[in-house]
Amino acid sequence: MEENHSKPHAIMVPLPIQGHVIPFTNLAMKLASNGFTITFVNTKCVHHQLLKSQPNNNSGDQDDIFSKVRESGLDIRYTTVSDGLPLAFNRFQNLDQFLECSLHVFPAHVDELVGDLVQSDPSITCLIADTYHCWPATIANKYNLVHISFWTQPALVFNIYYHLDLLIKNGHFGSQDNREGTIDYIPGVKAIEPKDLMSKFQETDISTPMHRVIYKAYEEVKGADFILCNTVQELESESLSALQEKQPTYAIGPVLSNKPTKGMVATNLMSEFDCTQWLNTKPHGSVLFISFGSYGQVTKNDFEEIAHGLLLSKVSFIWVLRPDTTSYDETCIMPVGFEDETKDRGLMVPWCSQIEVLLHPAIGGFLTHCGWNSILESMWCGVPMLCFPLWTDQITNRKLVVDDWGIGLNLCDTVKLVTRAEVGEKINRLMCGDSGDGLQKQIKKVRQTLEDALAVNGSSERNLSQFICGVKEKIRTRA
Repeated sequence: MEENHSKPHAIMVPLPIQGHVIPFTNLAMKLASNGFTITFVNTKCVHHQLLKSQPNNNSGDQDDIFSKVRESGLDIRYTTVSDGLPLAFNRFQNLDQFLECSLHVFPAHVDELVGDLVQSDPSITCLIADTYHCWPATIANKYNLVHISFWTQPALVFNIYYHLDLLIKNGHFGSQDNREGTIDYIPGVKAIEPKDLMSKFQETDISTPMHRVIYKAYEEVKGADFILCNTVQELESESLSALQEKQPTYAIGPVLSNKPTKGMVATNLMSEFDCTQWLNTKPHGSVLFISFGSYGQVTKNDFEEIAHGLLLSKVSFIWVLRPDTTSYDETCIMPVGFEDETKDRGLMVPWCSQIEVLLHPAIGGFLTHCGWNSILESMWCGVPMLCFPLWTDQITNRKLVVDDWGIGLNLCDTVKLVTRAEVGEKINRLMCGDSGDGLQKQIKKVRQTLEDALAVNGSSERNLSQFICGVKEKIRTRA
């Protein structure tokens, strides 16, 4: 009986956003490979998008995206929950309403589902929830579950959010006239400038739904039994050490699928275009990959300047252009003559498997919005970056890539409008590889650090083992 109770069975609930669903799915596979039973929960909206994006809707069990995974021997069950909004409601176009729902409606739906699952299956012992959720500690405590918070961004960003009280106390956040001086008092964070804080900490209105989600989420995470971070100990040792003094915190990253899970489990909320044949025609390291993520938007002026900069650079490229790249109301329009001038060297696609593209030897650089998944994948594939952060953690992530690790360049060196001349110059500097920036040398070192962390005795594998032992012990003491 004790043996049965000590085998962890976790309910996993990602944030219903592309950049969170992917690492959660990869973590589910990793934990199931290490003896966990997983019940994975997507929102009905995410599930609907996953099904719509699949090329063959008639393959496998449409209601269970993990059915093929179970055939391979991993015990991952699947269910869905309503987020309280109709399927057709555009959550990002109406972000404030979506966030209000996340605060006041979604928790009740999760509570009901977890209650039903625990009642029907007493083997459930853990709740693994995205740190950004507003309810995990409350629900885990209600059903006596071990609460595991999974943080899908860098430890630096977590650490800054965690010490929000220090920013307020020192006048760097929460006042009408925030201090502009260097921030040098957060445990485990080297001196950081206010301009490098996450975008929400640079705003004057701090009562928005997004701010309230952050405040509530960080109340909840302080009640977690364990915190998992999708990062690497060697890259963020100081931030992680400071967090470990507060709560059990484990760097287990990069939580990537070494082989893309295509065909095994659906993770993309949009249909993928296969770029392989086009890339096969290009020389090694000659193609710039451009993507601004799954939902960030670029101003029309910046978009045009980047397009003109690409023309000036004469570099071959793949550009991921979602229909809503610049606006929800109209699709982005390329400058006159752009497609004719780039038809032999450019490929524009609505979406693709990013890691498959980055792994291709023809890719030589990545113009990125600095989403954390994109940075991890670029590091894993050994591709240097050109950084164009848009909002939230991306602003702080840029600092890590450019200032701390030396594996990328800024698209703009000062806070100003993007100019086509600078874009063209920076693209050529990134892609030529012999500019003296040392990017190629540094990205190889960082890639090796990631590979070493995931090796048999690497830091992330050791941390994962310690975490699993800790969870099993916690389950035994609660049984």
